[in-house]
Amino acid sequence: MKLNSAQVERALMQFEAQALPDDHPVVPQLASMFGDHTFFIDSGGLNVLEPAEASEQEAPVGMIVNLAYWSDETLTKLSPHEPEPTGVIVSLESRH
Repeated sequence: MKLNSAQVERALMQFEAQALPDDHPVVPQLASMFGDHTFFIDSGGLNVLEPAEASEQEAPVGMIVNLAYWSDETLTKLSPHEPEPTGVIVSLESRH
C-alpha cells in the first residue's frame, strides 16, 4: 500500500520505524520485488502496511507486514521471506 506523507507521519506515530523515501536508491528494487508500497525499516527488518478491515465507524486502518528480516548483526543485509503479519495495526486517519 502506497501512503501519502500525512499517512506516513501517522503510521510512524504508532509504529517505531523509518520510512524509506520514494527517491531512495533501493526503492525501485524493492518495488520490483514486493510491489508499489511505502517501505518501512525497523529493528526487525523490512515492512509494509497492508489494508486491514475496519468497522464502518472506525477510521481506515492498516496492518504492518514484515517482508524481510535482517540477516546480519550490522543491519545492512535483508533476507526476504513470505509476508508475515506483525499484529501491529495503525490508524491512517487523524483523530481530532
